[in-house]
Amino acid sequence: MAEPPTIDAVVIGAGFGGLYMVHRLRELGFSVQGFEAAADLGGVWYWNNYPGARCDGESLAYSYSFSDALQQDWSWSERYGGQPEILRYLNAVADRFDLRRLFRFSTRVLAARWDEDAARWIVETDDGGQVAARFLISASGCLSAARVPDFPGMETFSGESYHTGQWPKEPVDFAGKRVAVVGTGSSGIQIVTAIAPEVASLTVFQRTPNFSVPARNRSMDRTHEARVKADYRGYRDEARGLILPKEAGKPASGFNRPPMGSGHDFTAAEREAELLARWNHGYGGAPLLFAFRDMMTDPEINEFAADFVRARIRETVADPATAELLSPKGYPLGAKRICVDTGYYETFNRDNVALVDVKADPIERITPSGIMLASGRAFAVDTIVFATGYDAMTGALSRIDIRGRNGQRLRDKWAEGPRAYLGLMAAGFPNLFLMTGPGSPSVISNVVDSLEQHADLIGDALTMMRAAGHITIEPERDAEDRWVAHVDDVANTTLWPRAASWYKGCNIPGKPQVFMVYVGGPAAYRRICDEVKADGWRGFRLAGQAPAREPARAGAR
Repeated sequence: MAEPPTIDAVVIGAGFGGLYMVHRLRELGFSVQGFEAAADLGGVWYWNNYPGARCDGESLAYSYSFSDALQQDWSWSERYGGQPEILRYLNAVADRFDLRRLFRFSTRVLAARWDEDAARWIVETDDGGQVAARFLISASGCLSAARVPDFPGMETFSGESYHTGQWPKEPVDFAGKRVAVVGTGSSGIQIVTAIAPEVASLTVFQRTPNFSVPARNRSMDRTHEARVKADYRGYRDEARGLILPKEAGKPASGFNRPPMGSGHDFTAAEREAELLARWNHGYGGAPLLFAFRDMMTDPEINEFAADFVRARIRETVADPATAELLSPKGYPLGAKRICVDTGYYETFNRDNVALVDVKADPIERITPSGIMLASGRAFAVDTIVFATGYDAMTGALSRIDIRGRNGQRLRDKWAEGPRAYLGLMAAGFPNLFLMTGPGSPSVISNVVDSLEQHADLIGDALTMMRAAGHITIEPERDAEDRWVAHVDDVANTTLWPRAASWYKGCNIPGKPQVFMVYVGGPAAYRRICDEVKADGWRGFRLAGQAPAREPARAGAR
């Protein structure tokens, strides 16, 4: 077999992270080749095109900041962007910066092997191709590996079935059909709300109710947009926690509502008023979650807020029994990812919508005509939608056969839980970078902002190595151990680990239950990364001399 061409970097994934990563590397003068399993770019926003799919962060914030011209030129139509508009935005970005030609689409990376002698990664794709690269960068996403359930009898169902994370490109006709939706996380909540008006009947199968707050979505306020664009950098820095909000409890930035202080500093009536202001104003999930600075550390304050949300559910849902089933209990508000909706609880007041508690009576099997529960209760349906989530944080990488030093598999290294220094690199896997990997703020942050930060950090690392003549960069094992312990310690000072959530891998049978996200906050994380870099890339081992020959410039034409 002929030697594969050697380039500087391979990037896996063409979502928000992958697009900016290839742009950043090209701007720095590195050759780069991107691979994307989908037929086109977009990442999670390519696959999740189910009815009602929408971002739960404000559009003006859930967007790139690396180009001020892009920020000024693009105008969002809504406060919270829907999937079609976000995908249009990403395509516009790719066209503006000429990124599409740096990717091979409909090409899945199957394996990557570290070649110790040549100090490069050998990357294999599903079309039989190979490419060698000094650096391998995963931008495969935290929520991209769909968890398709394996109920007995799945193959016997005579109707149509779909997973929200693998939605077809052609429109799905729900009109007049009997539809079942299995799962009530964010995707389930969105699709239930979207399709309820058009179906003949909608049966929602809920195992665990989720806290959901109203988005109060609306057309973009152009006055507000102009105010943000007049000081976009200031708004971004405030949202990142790099500068202080102008006044506690006021909408000082366009992206959030700062905490009021400790919940114990206020009377019950004052707490209620602040939560009601956030609920009615509709700042979305995170700002309600952080109404008080101790919402995620003090069980008493958290339970007060949880009671507030449950009271809103009881006010909204006409049937008391259904309201009770929809009211989350037994875990703190926010310990499972809070959902943002437009009329979700109101949907259960419709005559054609029913809620089934599959925690009390689990799904036993899928039958040719529908769904059967353990009790023998059967539901005949025409269409089943599985909104059953993802193998979060590690799933996409674990599905690739990645082998580092001495042939060690990454999935084996992570068999008892993921280990990565700064959530960025794993010891034993030189020159492998994990964008928003396990142990970084990732999904408990504005992920676009976190992806940009990681792309910039990776670019800085590669530039430093080129200047210094280093071949490899790799975390020291004790640095990795200390970071993993720190992530765990910080999590355990909060209420986040007190729920069986996908943050811990609890939705995947057999997956080790380890809290996978750094909850110290993106501002603190950014400061730590800056300090590590300023201190000569503390915790990383840099080795070797750069090869004398110039690498091929594939992908950088």
